[in-house]
Amino acid sequence: MHTHTHTLNLGILAHVDAGKTSLTERLLHTVGVIDEIGSVDDGSTQTDSLALERRRGITIKSAVVSFAIDDVTVNLIDTPGHPDFIAEVERVLSVLDGAVLVLSAVEGVQAQTRVLMRTLRRLGIPTLIFVNKIDRAGARYADLLESISRRLTPAIVPMGEVRELGTRDARFTPYTGPAPRLLELLAEHDDGLLAAYVDDKATVSRERLHRELAAQTGRCLVHPVFLGSAITGAGISELVKGIRELLPSATGDTDGPVSGTVFKVERGPAGEKVAYARMFSGTLHTRDRLPFRDGEEGKVTAISVFDRGSAARTTSVTAGRIGKLWGLGDIRIGDTIGVPRNGPAEHHFSPPTLETVVVPARTADKGALHLALTQLAEQDPLINLRQDEIRQETSLSLYGEVQKEVIQATLADEFGIDVTFRETTTICVERPVGTGAAVEFNGKDPNPFLATVGLRVDPAPVGSGVEFRLEAELGSMPYAFFKAVEDTVRETLGQGIHGWQVTDCTVTMTHSGYSPRQSHAHQRFDKSMSSTGADFRGLTPLVLMDALRQAGTQVHEPMHRFRLEAPTDTLGAVLPVLAKLRAAPQTTRTRGTASVLEGRIPAARVHELEQQLPGMTRGEGELESAFDHYAPVARGMLPERARTDHNPLDRKEYLLNVTRRVAG
Repeated sequence: MHTHTHTLNLGILAHVDAGKTSLTERLLHTVGVIDEIGSVDDGSTQTDSLALERRRGITIKSAVVSFAIDDVTVNLIDTPGHPDFIAEVERVLSVLDGAVLVLSAVEGVQAQTRVLMRTLRRLGIPTLIFVNKIDRAGARYADLLESISRRLTPAIVPMGEVRELGTRDARFTPYTGPAPRLLELLAEHDDGLLAAYVDDKATVSRERLHRELAAQTGRCLVHPVFLGSAITGAGISELVKGIRELLPSATGDTDGPVSGTVFKVERGPAGEKVAYARMFSGTLHTRDRLPFRDGEEGKVTAISVFDRGSAARTTSVTAGRIGKLWGLGDIRIGDTIGVPRNGPAEHHFSPPTLETVVVPARTADKGALHLALTQLAEQDPLINLRQDEIRQETSLSLYGEVQKEVIQATLADEFGIDVTFRETTTICVERPVGTGAAVEFNGKDPNPFLATVGLRVDPAPVGSGVEFRLEAELGSMPYAFFKAVEDTVRETLGQGIHGWQVTDCTVTMTHSGYSPRQSHAHQRFDKSMSSTGADFRGLTPLVLMDALRQAGTQVHEPMHRFRLEAPTDTLGAVLPVLAKLRAAPQTTRTRGTASVLEGRIPAARVHELEQQLPGMTRGEGELESAFDHYAPVARGMLPERARTDHNPLDRKEYLLNVTRRVAG
């Protein structure tokens, strides 16, 4: 391995149609990875392995392409650009050393561009800006730079000028001397430069300015701007030079404790799981046992590392690099391997707030559909499945409507299954309002199970999830029975009084008891008189639901915070629609001819607002929205969700379904 090379894990991010895939192709061509340039329209691009992406021209799942620029190995990590995949984007961002944010010279700054830039800045990722499509009619330059500094970040450094803008001959000419205003901008963060600037501008050498530009880019204080065209290749070699000289290489202590993050999981040709992990510290060897997630363990059976262009089998992967790992059967995207990073807090993705039922076109595909969705879900924790045994249906959680199309196409292309979706509904949660307790004793009517279970439910702070505690004596029965109760509690809380997931509560086990193994003389032990895990799994839902009913629950619906920018003269049309959609603007600012409204809107209404916005705002309205919190639903509109369990709320129905225990 070339230990002297630096590694740069790079992401290219863009609004869905700014030309990210074409730019990726062009970069790979410029550095010699691919011989000919595919076109998204012909569907022959390199990084888009999914047939769907070739059709839609949008990139969804992250893949890695590696190449060398001089002594730097660049791992280009492909990131999705569509807002429905913002969670996917954030997951990939946590493993980057630097990014290139792509804009179109024609469309300019779009709502999604701003979401991406804000996320990059929040996560502290050094970012270059590349303005693509300078060869297209309608391409802008001066007013676009002004718009970038006003709407994305004021700290931009244009690295050159554009000649023949908006024609096939458009080209990017880098400044021969320092960029205009560069010294002033850098001096804001560097007192030495400031002194030199005040005394005599001429004393600051070009080298020093370039060094300081790289340092401040690396600290996310400034963002160099390059312009060009992925189609004609204009400005690309300057961008490559900028990536090499201005973005910081990966750092990490190769002798430290092993720590990494899994940002992609795929299945190999034989169905085996392959995890892509970015190493932040330490050195991981084949045959190492690795802790991940909640104390689970796996043994790494093989490793490949990206180096100068391709992934090569090797025996270890070191800090700063990306490895493909085999052998971790239970690994999921987002898992930390080894010790968690003590950097910025791990990102909690906002929950999906929509759900839909997936219906196979052919009834015969039901089993295959469930299997296919299970595989997709295990590669991506953002896909949540609920299997309804009673109606034989599978529902799927979603972040947005486009995700449906993607899943639909993936099922058709990869699994040959055609599906449709029912209408999308909102996913609510239930929170306990008060405290409730219940207990049923072993051998006392009406309890048909050989088990004693007592549970108390208490409300807990918002965001705390579900905590299970024991007040019962641990030694009072085998540990496996306590575990059966805890697992069943967690499972049962998937559906509360109104059918929604119950969260933010503490469940305490107050009573426990069991019947030890009974054996008669000269006979095997009598199963009908000895407690089994099934007794505890059968009884727990009844006790828990009694306690929950006593505590009472409140249904909460997901609310998004939104930011809407529109021409001020259209507010007369926009405000009544917001009111109709139960959106509450909290602040309104006017900037020139545009107004910005920020506020809250029920997740269920975001899609409608997106659809109506262009018509109300002459196509100039821009909406950004993201999950913010859950708010109590007004009494009169309590949404119920159909149950997919044996309904422990109805004791008779439940026992009919559950106690198929044959006596004797």
